[in-house]
Amino acid sequence: MSLQISQLNIVRGKVAVVQSLDLAPMPPGSITALIGPNGAGKSTLIHALAGSLPARGQMLLDGVPLASLTHRERCQQVGLLPQTLPQGAGLTVYELLLGGLLTLGLPHHQAEQRIEQGLQQLRLSHLAMRAMSSLSGGQRQMVALVQLLARQPRLLLLDEPSSALDLHWQLAMVEAISRDVRERGSIAVLALHDLNLALRCCERIIVLSEGRCAADGSALDVLDPDLLAKVYGITGRIEQCSQGRPIFVLDHLVHPL
Repeated sequence: MSLQISQLNIVRGKVAVVQSLDLAPMPPGSITALIGPNGAGKSTLIHALAGSLPARGQMLLDGVPLASLTHRERCQQVGLLPQTLPQGAGLTVYELLLGGLLTLGLPHHQAEQRIEQGLQQLRLSHLAMRAMSSLSGGQRQMVALVQLLARQPRLLLLDEPSSALDLHWQLAMVEAISRDVRERGSIAVLALHDLNLALRCCERIIVLSEGRCAADGSALDVLDPDLLAKVYGITGRIEQCSQGRPIFVLDHLVHPL
């Protein structure tokens, strides 16, 4: 049981953004980071898996082609946290969360329980009756995370989930995703620019470059100086902090401006 991607091609306009992509299966209980430079195909792959972009090839979730699912089935099985922050004009946080869960067909009492649990776990209960329009970008992003986790999808897709978050909430987001993957055996795929965030929470890193897989494996195996120079045009290295955690250190451009 896993997420499998093979011979995947995605065209946007007339540009082949993802080309003949084959990846080893992503098993239940795993967190995978998609990294790579701008335009590498990270967000495009995330949105194709979510069903918001057409794609040719195979995308199988637990052996079932994602393309064969109805819209409701796909929404139940696959959850997306996009870069675009939820607006919810005229709605409170609670109303936005409740409406999203009821749309999936969840019983009212069960939806309320999940919302209460999600807000409590992320220490956001104080925002429940706040108008969405009054929230900061980071607060709206955390509300979107609550909504994603409350839906309890099989596959969690996050597109630059830390873009509006400060350091506190970045760590809270990482811990929430890790807990969900650990407790429910879900599969999480995160498109990230922050290599240290990828090192913090992802046991597997897939490097995309020009729509193809440039490397795939553990961070220490993948992020070597040659690959960083080739894909990003920078020199950098992985070191260990005082607590033994791997950290990425950026040195300089390969070709200074």
